[in-house]
Amino acid sequence: MTQAETSDDIGIRLRRSLAGELPAPVWADGFTMRPFKPADARAVHALLTQTLQKEEKNFDLWWAQQSGDAEYDPALWFVVNDSDGQLVAVALCWTSDYLKYLAVHPSARRNGLAEALLLHVFAVFKARGASNLDLKTMVVENANAIRLYRRHGMVEVDWNG
Repeated sequence: MTQAETSDDIGIRLRRSLAGELPAPVWADGFTMRPFKPADARAVHALLTQTLQKEEKNFDLWWAQQSGDAEYDPALWFVVNDSDGQLVAVALCWTSDYLKYLAVHPSARRNGLAEALLLHVFAVFKARGASNLDLKTMVVENANAIRLYRRHGMVEVDWNG
């Protein structure tokens, strides 16, 4: 990635040390976090397509890219359902101690789901022996997300780590 591609107009890389105590996630009433199942893939893709403007629109291509990636581990994908059983939030992580996607459906926002998923991801990676968790995000489009990440100890790091 070139320096121009890493400007504030494009995005930043954030890192959270997993040393020390981590706060436990708190789940809002009516929402349940559960492990991902391959049968969830279409619903996950639909949520990402709706919430992330740059996501691959073609499900088959997207799923082949995700599930075929060397860092894909379905045990590191987490989904949240509402009380009607609808998938409303996801956190998709790679084995390289990296949070690739964190998305919440607009109808489920302001329930603390992004925060609870983020804290869950921190705990999972700490239990796996990771010392840090990284993510990349867009500055302009994700200002609220960046505030959440920084509130939970994530700091900007160089693109090269």
